[in-house]
Amino acid sequence: MTGPGGMSFMETERLKTFVGCACCRKTAASLMAFLVVGCVFVGQSGASWLPVLTARAVSGLATNAEELPTAAPEDVGMSSERLARIGEVVDRAIASEHITGAVTLVVRKGKVTHFEAHGLMDVASMRPMKKDTIFQIASMTKPVTGVAFLMLLEEGKVRLTDPVSKFIPEFDGIQVAVPVSGDGDDSEIYLVPTHRDVTVRDLLTHTSGLVSGGAGSATASRIAPRHSDDTLTTYASDLGGVPLDFQPGSQWSYSGLAGIDTVARIVEVVSGLPFDEFLRARIFEPLGMADTNYVVPADRLNRVVTRYVRHENGLEQREKPEWVDTVTLTAGGVGLWTTAGDYAKFAQMLVNRGELNGQRILGRKTVELMAANHVGELYAKSGRVGGRLGKGFGLTVDVVLDSVVAQENRSTGSFGWSGALGTTFWVDWEEDMTAVLMVQTPGGTLRADFQNAVRQAIID
Repeated sequence: MTGPGGMSFMETERLKTFVGCACCRKTAASLMAFLVVGCVFVGQSGASWLPVLTARAVSGLATNAEELPTAAPEDVGMSSERLARIGEVVDRAIASEHITGAVTLVVRKGKVTHFEAHGLMDVASMRPMKKDTIFQIASMTKPVTGVAFLMLLEEGKVRLTDPVSKFIPEFDGIQVAVPVSGDGDDSEIYLVPTHRDVTVRDLLTHTSGLVSGGAGSATASRIAPRHSDDTLTTYASDLGGVPLDFQPGSQWSYSGLAGIDTVARIVEVVSGLPFDEFLRARIFEPLGMADTNYVVPADRLNRVVTRYVRHENGLEQREKPEWVDTVTLTAGGVGLWTTAGDYAKFAQMLVNRGELNGQRILGRKTVELMAANHVGELYAKSGRVGGRLGKGFGLTVDVVLDSVVAQENRSTGSFGWSGALGTTFWVDWEEDMTAVLMVQTPGGTLRADFQNAVRQAIID
């Protein structure tokens, strides 16, 4: 039995219960077109607890992924009933005040089989999340940068083994910081020569030691301060004066900003184009990623999600973190804004081993190179940013080498990456599938729960 907006009888009854509260009647009435799944309370900084209606968008796969064909789940080996558990997972995260909303998208066998918006994109205005909501994806920018570099690799203009100093002379003669004390105190250091040059492969695999959280990183804010109104030219040149945290290639340690930002500068030097222009002309426009950029146009600002962080009293609105802010610094490590639909096109291009809708971005062997483990056991034994046994690291993406050993909900051979604000994606060649999760609240178990919900919906 269904009620208003296609709601089930039970869901209609839940709405009646919700609107029994006078303060919620007006909001509930305005959202009757959405599928009601509960009532939670979200704490806001400087405000009392606010009742929030959590809503899931009515079914339908169009909006911002229109260039990707759609299919009923059963036509591509997935279960409609089981895919509904994705919504249940997100609803639980909303009810437990881990997030205010999300957009989830699954593509299997080249067809969109699940695409939903859940909850609210902004609590204060009670705006429902929409499928075309724009998110800041932080480190999910990195695989885009990796693809950009690999395009130049295919053209024979760069090599993975090239020293960084070939493109940024300031890296010539870079040194390694060694703590004077052996007890973990990095306050005093001395410098030693590198055993070899820092290569582009080192940067792409986070084995360079460049601002990776070690002894040399403490000097970075003084030698190479990072400002949103800077340029890659200036910032990358300054980074050449920062001592490395360890010998190149000897460890895996995440260079959240500096390493991949330096790759972006190399793309500029080699291509002769500003990095954002290279991405737009060579990746975004060919793939139809019209909502992806470093700066959201003024006429689309109303589609930007509000960021939140969790506190002991609930969720609190968060201003844009300085490290992802962009004015003129079109960074390779972070900074892109996009939608779930746009990023799904990029991910599906990788599923297709380099091509989408007749537009070939990379060759098959190059995408396989990107998704291969380049670091041996360094990532598995790093203990940082999820590195563990059964996993390796490719060129800007992590790689599942053994899903059982890694205790992963992704297939062996899958690869992808996440963003610090909660987003994630992965590519699964074994299942001919990709999935995208867009949220704007970091932490929690939602990523793993989303992966599990996607995996269990496969029935062929």
